[in-house]
Amino acid sequence: MKILAFAGSNSEVSINKKLVTFAASFFPDDNVEILDLNDFEMPIYKHERELENGIPQLAKDFASKIDSSDLILMSLAEHNSVYSAAFKNVFDWVSRIRDRKDFGDKPIFLMATAPGNGGGKNVIEVFLKRAPFSGANVITYFSLPNFKERFEEGKGITDEERKAEFHEKLEAVKAHFS
Repeated sequence: MKILAFAGSNSEVSINKKLVTFAASFFPDDNVEILDLNDFEMPIYKHERELENGIPQLAKDFASKIDSSDLILMSLAEHNSVYSAAFKNVFDWVSRIRDRKDFGDKPIFLMATAPGNGGGKNVIEVFLKRAPFSGANVITYFSLPNFKERFEEGKGITDEERKAEFHEKLEAVKAHFS
């Protein structure tokens, strides 16, 4: 199976990238590609810019990565209760490519984490509302609040209750392909 994994963040020290990389490690027999949104940095979407210059090649490249995958692992950063500007901009440009759904009807394991108690629940809620209109087939989702207290590099999720929930959700994702 070909798996595309990325964090909806352009932070160099993204906790969401740490979470999605951790999730990707549970697919050792699959072809996993972990993307960095910094490699897809484009001008902020503007209709006039699109008319003048067309859709950037980077947006087409990102869409191609989606289209060639069987599963998407995505962990969204929450900025002011919604997506990060970096994710939103890639999403905006990809949505302008004709004759395709933004996420190509691909199965998605949606995740979010944050340093506080919310754990990115607002951005998950926003994405879930948008998903049906964007060709995003969310199998399940997982939120990890208080990242610094509940995640340790090299070990992963350290909170036993959250770890059990994560593995339950991971098994649901894997069962989707059985």
